[in-house]
Amino acid sequence: MMPTESQDLFTLTDTVRSLTAESSALETRVAELRRSLARLDEQMRTVSDALHRIPRPGVHVGG
Repeated sequence: MMPTESQDLFTLTDTVRSLTAESSALETRVAELRRSLARLDEQMRTVSDALHRIPRPGVHVGG
């Protein structure tokens, strides 16, 4: 049995709705991941700065 135009339209509409919802969820997840990466970058910079301030044996700072 061949689907009717009406059935095709409903199927297409359902597909579009589903893809739209999935797209929205993915965009939200991408935004969350970007925020997490920004926090991680800040933490890495803080640790790196702290490590660079640790005096090393045998290295004299200043004259």
